[in-house]
Amino acid sequence: MATQLRTAQERRQAIQKNALLLGIDDAYVSILVDTFYDRIRADDRISHIFANHIGDNWEPHLSKMKDFWTSVAFNAGRYSGQPVPKHQALTEARPEHFDIWLSLFEQTLKDTAPTPDAIPYFMERATRIATSLQIAMFGTPGLPGSK
Repeated sequence: MATQLRTAQERRQAIQKNALLLGIDDAYVSILVDTFYDRIRADDRISHIFANHIGDNWEPHLSKMKDFWTSVAFNAGRYSGQPVPKHQALTEARPEHFDIWLSLFEQTLKDTAPTPDAIPYFMERATRIATSLQIAMFGTPGLPGSK
C-alpha cells in the first residue's frame, strides 16, 4: 500500500470535511464551549480555579476557547495562545482536577453533540490535551523530578 502525500491544505480540508460530516461546525463549538463552561462555573470542585484566574471576565476566555476548539476540531487555525504556561500558572490545580474537567466535558458532549460520533471525536482530542497539560504541569508519575 502506497503512502499518499498530501499538502497541509489538503489535510486541513480533509479534517474539516470529516468534522462537518460529524455535525461539528462553528455553531456547535459555540454551544459546546458555552454549555461546558456553564458547568465548570457551577461545579464546586473546580469552579474556584477558574474564578481565581478569570473572575467575572468570561467573554474573552470563552471567545479564546471557541477559537481553540475550532482549531482542535477542524483545524481552523484561529487559536494562537500558549496553553502550557497558562495552565502552569494555575498553582491550585491538581491532577485529579483534570479527571473532573474531562468528565464534565464528556457529559456536555453527550448532552449536546450533533451526532453520536462527535463524542469520541472530541474526547480523543480532549484526553490527549489533558494528558499533555498534566505532564507539563506535574511531570510523568514515576520519573525523577515529577510531582
